[in-house]
Amino acid sequence: MTWLDKVSDQADALSLARQLQQRSRWGEACAVLDRVIATTSDPLARADALIQRLGVLFNLDRTAEYIGAVEQATEAADAVDDPYLKGHLHTFAALAARHRGALESCVTHLVYAYRHLRTVQDPDWDTAVAWHDLAMAYSYLGFHEYALTAIGLAQEVGAAANVAPEVLAAPGIRLRAAVARDHDGDTEGCMRGLRELAAELSRLRAVGGIARLRPALRVNYGYALARAGALASAAQSEPGTPPANPEDLLADGGDGARARDLRQLGDVCLSIAADRPVDALARLETLSVSAETLGAPELARLRSLAFQRAGNHAAAHQADRMAFRLAAHRNDSLRTVFVDGIAARLAHEDLRRTVSRYADEALTDPLTGLPNRRHLERYVAAVVDKGEHAVIGVCDLDGFKAVNTEHGHLSGDLVLQRIAGVLARVMRQGDFVARYGGDEFVVVMPGAGLTEADEVGHRIAAAVAAEDWESLVPGTPVGVSIGWAEVTSTGAGLREALVAAFETADRAMLRSKTRLPRRPRKAGLHPSFRPLSEQTLRRTM
Repeated sequence: MTWLDKVSDQADALSLARQLQQRSRWGEACAVLDRVIATTSDPLARADALIQRLGVLFNLDRTAEYIGAVEQATEAADAVDDPYLKGHLHTFAALAARHRGALESCVTHLVYAYRHLRTVQDPDWDTAVAWHDLAMAYSYLGFHEYALTAIGLAQEVGAAANVAPEVLAAPGIRLRAAVARDHDGDTEGCMRGLRELAAELSRLRAVGGIARLRPALRVNYGYALARAGALASAAQSEPGTPPANPEDLLADGGDGARARDLRQLGDVCLSIAADRPVDALARLETLSVSAETLGAPELARLRSLAFQRAGNHAAAHQADRMAFRLAAHRNDSLRTVFVDGIAARLAHEDLRRTVSRYADEALTDPLTGLPNRRHLERYVAAVVDKGEHAVIGVCDLDGFKAVNTEHGHLSGDLVLQRIAGVLARVMRQGDFVARYGGDEFVVVMPGAGLTEADEVGHRIAAAVAAEDWESLVPGTPVGVSIGWAEVTSTGAGLREALVAAFETADRAMLRSKTRLPRRPRKAGLHPSFRPLSEQTLRRTM
């Protein structure tokens, strides 16, 4: 089963577009894909056509359309969420990002492309081509080692899917890697790479494999031969001789922008090899080629070879220095992306920590460390949404005003902190405790009834009574009054029931407070104190 078997509409048209791309007939492929995009009702077919069109636009060098085309393809790919499509999309999105100078975004897309393609469950011909395209993207962007890894995966998948080896030969990857060595000053390494490509071409010719190569691949072999001839010519006094005749290969590259660039650059190399450096320099003055084809330093390097062949060594040295500066600039850009990427990631992590801290602070009472009123409201809303039964308790301190009057607000703060600790320790696991404001605390007991709430109230009273208030605020007793209310409503009226329960618990707490004796007492809870629930109040009224 191939990927196109998943498509329910216009699979034949999509297959034709693939065939045209294999023959490097990019303009015709674009017309077919445009028709599919305009007429298909199948989300898979539309996403595939939009992503295939990205590759076509790149090969036609229609750069003005990159941004809009990537946005359209991304929207379509998100709608179907297929790892093959996502991987292929990120490959072309990386090239578009590099074109607008967003190198960090470009690298991010390359990483996503690799990740998505690694998750394809049933790799087939299309997956192999997607790996091939990712390898080419790595290569165009100067990540030559990654390109070699990706093309190895493409060939591995292709072998399992019975794809002809010539389809995934990818000489352009090794060509760009070889030329990059020359830009960095390793001319011998460059020549080794070019000779390897020439030897590979000879093997293909011996078995009739050249005819099976895509035109876009043949032009890379042609340039490798021409470039080797130019290097050999510049290194010796006699005109150089290319290992084989590259003219036919250069001419047979299809209608793509990369092939056009290689033809023009190849003509310059042939002029140098044929001892026509003046012609080569004249051609270089009129050339307009993309830096993505062979790297920004290539024009300067060819100019250096032409000057060298003409005997103008000062001009050759100057052009060589320019080529080296351009190569160094590319490497500096990569290092900058790495540093900036790390800095951006650290800044993002700092921001997340700051946001998290502010979020915690916004929901936490800074004095007691308990959830605050806002947090309580959110918790109650969650209880409402889940339709849970709950009991609400309102706790208010007795004698707290006297603490502040006799000992000051600092002592009052210490009392509040100790009360918070008591409540947090006494409540059941899963209960919610919050400081509502001033000396008032609220507890929520999901799933509990009033009987259980009364028992918890007694435990709170005992725990408060057991505290050594005399050592903290001598002569000023501290007590607590608690009112409980049960939430019994469910469904649409639950929110209103919770609000009503809170008001009922608050009234119960106030009634409990009025029942306390008015005589002075020592620190701790008055022996006659008993937290009153609404149920208890009903019995006593």
